[in-house]
Amino acid sequence: MAKKKILLLADDLRLPSGIGTISKEIVLKTVHKYDWVQIGAAIKHPDQGKLVDISQEVVKETGVEDASVKIIPWDGYGDRNILFHIIEREKPDAIFHFTDPRYWTWLYALEHELKTRYHLPIIYYSIWDDLPYPMWNAPFYGSSDLIMGISKQSDNIHREVLGQNGFVNIDLDTHGRQLNQKDPWNTVYTAYVPHGLDDTYYKPLPKYDDAYQKMFKQLKTDNGVDFLVMWNNRNIRRKLPGDVILSFEHFRKSLPEDQQNRVALVMHTSIVDGNGTDLRAVWKAVAPDAKVLFSDKKLDSKDLNAMYNVADVVVNIASNEGWGLSSTEALLAGTVIVNTVTGGLQDQMRFEDENGDWITFDQSFTTNHTGKYKKHGEWAKPIFPSNRSLQGSPATPYIFDDRVRFEDVGNAIREWWETSDTKRQEAGIAGREFCLTHGLTAKQMGESMIQHIDFLFTQPKDARPRYTFNKVESTQYENIGITE
Repeated sequence: MAKKKILLLADDLRLPSGIGTISKEIVLKTVHKYDWVQIGAAIKHPDQGKLVDISQEVVKETGVEDASVKIIPWDGYGDRNILFHIIEREKPDAIFHFTDPRYWTWLYALEHELKTRYHLPIIYYSIWDDLPYPMWNAPFYGSSDLIMGISKQSDNIHREVLGQNGFVNIDLDTHGRQLNQKDPWNTVYTAYVPHGLDDTYYKPLPKYDDAYQKMFKQLKTDNGVDFLVMWNNRNIRRKLPGDVILSFEHFRKSLPEDQQNRVALVMHTSIVDGNGTDLRAVWKAVAPDAKVLFSDKKLDSKDLNAMYNVADVVVNIASNEGWGLSSTEALLAGTVIVNTVTGGLQDQMRFEDENGDWITFDQSFTTNHTGKYKKHGEWAKPIFPSNRSLQGSPATPYIFDDRVRFEDVGNAIREWWETSDTKRQEAGIAGREFCLTHGLTAKQMGESMIQHIDFLFTQPKDARPRYTFNKVESTQYENIGITE
């Protein structure tokens, strides 16, 4: 039987962005089951329109002899013309969309044509990262046939937005895939599929490993450092890189004077970013005596894994975070973390409810930022937000920023500094085991997606009527997920 072909709409899978990284993992871990063609988005893509067939490269990497992967690079996020051109040319069986829906509104406006003319279901891998419930996304969610949420919080957001806007939601995690009846046109299937990374790339290294030795010398020995804090994120506002420097300085100044020069912060990022700040200027202004090491060159997975191994703790204090790949990379490498309690970062800390189960979210319990549940995995130091501010723009009318005090972050780093090397390493290994057993590997992510997508292919669904009228009640958006 010929494999199904899926058209992927996302960042070019060859790019190092979070979306690009996970796009690559999705393709590599499912290419034995599906053929893939991608409209590969990038800002000012230098290779726009030049079809690139990377099938042979994928064959070498995966061992899948009949692997078929093509990329059509595109400047920006494409449009209906390139979409229909590719559909006519490649004849895909489904569309897989992975990123923020705001950049693809034109795609969802084509729902009726895609489903009536081409009979293409829309699969959406959603990254929405915070509350209140984004009710303006309802038309996008409702145009999808299957929505997979990257976090437990985003999964609940999808269910609630759909349910409050007249759609029938069937949660595949709850109902399974044993559905025999034909579901109505306004049915949307949802599921929780966390981001997963390759645990053969990110893993604990023995101290004699060449890459480890080289990175240890470069970061610790050459700088006279005993304890290394690592931050690996893009230099943008919501990632709060300036707060990371302030947090490190607070930690450093709390140490005995003879230890203050034995700790360092390594920031693997662009030193200057138009969407962020000038980190060297921040460092010189707020922490001039601190050892802040900048790593602004692209590292391959081997060297990046070595950096995680050499680091003693990895910090991610983003104010919004769909998932937070650097935390997963750290845990797979066996390194402990400090995280803001927000978005998908909550999942990676494994908060437990009163029964000892991994917490889930629903209408009555939408987020753990208030600290309702405090017991968590031993590999993490959670930082609960001290302030939530409602941000907005015309495209995103409202979304919370979950801010933490830099003092709290610095104190959490100090707690890891006070922990013995043995205990800290044991905690890191426990974090890796959590990832391996709770779906946070690329292989598990791929397997879960195949289950849900294969089910979708067995469930043909009518397109919604060309025009629909919905009565809007004043109480329609009353429940937006804010809990005290």
